[in-house]
Amino acid sequence: MSLRKKIVLGGGLLALVLLTFWLWPVLRFPSRLPAVPAGMTARAEIPGIPGSRYWVAEDIAPFVKDVVAAREREKELLAQSGSTAELPPADLLAVSGGGDRGAFGAGLLCGWSDSGTRPQFKAVTGVSTGALTAPFAFLGPDYDFVLRTVYTAVRPQDILFNRNFLAAITDDGMADNYPLWTLISKYVDAAFLNKVAAEYRKGRLLLIGTTDLDAREPVIWNMGAIAASGDPKSLALFRSILLASAAIPGAFPPTMIPVEVDGKPYEEMHVDGGASAQVFLYPPSLRRVAQSMGHEMTRTGRVYVIRNSQFGSDWAPVDRRTMNIAGRAISSLIHTQGIGDLYRIYLQTQRDGFEFNLAYIDDSFRAEHKEDFDPPFMKALFDYGYQLAKNGYPWKHAPPGMDVPLNQ
Repeated sequence: MSLRKKIVLGGGLLALVLLTFWLWPVLRFPSRLPAVPAGMTARAEIPGIPGSRYWVAEDIAPFVKDVVAAREREKELLAQSGSTAELPPADLLAVSGGGDRGAFGAGLLCGWSDSGTRPQFKAVTGVSTGALTAPFAFLGPDYDFVLRTVYTAVRPQDILFNRNFLAAITDDGMADNYPLWTLISKYVDAAFLNKVAAEYRKGRLLLIGTTDLDAREPVIWNMGAIAASGDPKSLALFRSILLASAAIPGAFPPTMIPVEVDGKPYEEMHVDGGASAQVFLYPPSLRRVAQSMGHEMTRTGRVYVIRNSQFGSDWAPVDRRTMNIAGRAISSLIHTQGIGDLYRIYLQTQRDGFEFNLAYIDDSFRAEHKEDFDPPFMKALFDYGYQLAKNGYPWKHAPPGMDVPLNQ
C-alpha cells in the first residue's frame, strides 16, 4: 500500500473515531426488555404457547416426554387403520447450516423426490439455512417448488439490506434481515401452519435449533406443537424462530422473543442455531433418560444427514488485518464444529442401532462464488445436488476418516 493510501486510510479511521466520540451522547441504540435472570432460563415460557421448546442442556425430560407422546399418536393412527403391526422403523432427517450453500440440500431433496425413493420422515431437524429448508422437507415433495424457487432465484436483496458503517457500534447487526422475514412470510402462512399441525397430530416431529445468547444455551423448538397450539401468535412465533435460526450474530439482528417467568415479562435474544451446533439429531442421553422414566426407546431406522458444506478445508490467503484474521478464524471454528457434530451423530446412530447416511458437497464442486447469495452459484449448487440425488445419491455410511476399519 502506498504512503498516500495509508495516510488516507488512517485519516478515515481517525475521522470515524472522532465522529463516533462526538455523536456518542446523542446516538440511539436498540432497546430491549430485561433478559431472563440467571437461574430462571428453563422456567421462561412463551405466553399462550407453553411447552413449545426444550432446554436440552439443562433438562431433557420434557423432550423425552414429548417424543413418547408422539410415538403414542403414531400407534393410535396405526390402530385406527385397522393394523395390529408394530411401528415401522423411523426415518430421520437432519439438515445443517451453510448459508447460501443450503442450495445443495434443497437440490438434493428435490432430486430425491424425483427419483421416487424419498421417504416420509418421522422427524426433521434444521439449523440456520437448514431451518429454512426443514419445514418444507417435513411437508414433503408438494413443497419442493418452494425449495427450488428460494434456492435458485433468491438474490442478496431478497435476504438483507445493508446498514451504514455506524451499525458496527450503534446497532445490533451490520445488515437488516427484514427482506428474509418477508420471504419466509410469503411461504409460511396460516394454511402452511395447519398442515404442519396435522402432521404433528400424526406423531411426526419438526424441530428447529436456535441459540439463546443471554443464557448461551441451545434451544430446540417443537414447531409442530407451536403450529397445533391454536394460539393467535403461533404463526408469528413460527416465522420468528426460522428467522432467528438463520440470524448470523453480528451480520444480522438477533430475534427478540417475549417470554414470561411467573407472569413477569422478559425478552430472550435468539440467534443462529449454528452458534450451538451446525446440525443436530436428538440429545445423546435420550434413551437412558427415557428408560429411567419407564419407557423403552428401542426403535431403529435410518438417519439421513445433509451437510450443506464441503468436508475438506478451503485454502485462501489471509491479509494481515484484524478483521480478516478474526473472520477467517471464526469460519474455521464453524467448519470444524460442523465436522465434530457429524462424528457425534454417527456415534449416536451406531450405539442406538440406526443406519447412518451422510450427504455433503464434494470437493469436486468448483463453481465460482462471487458473493453471498450469488444466484448463479446457488443454481449451480442446486443442480449439482439435484442430479446426484435423482440418479441415486451415493450416501456415505460414515463420516470421512471414520469409514476405515480400526484394524487397517
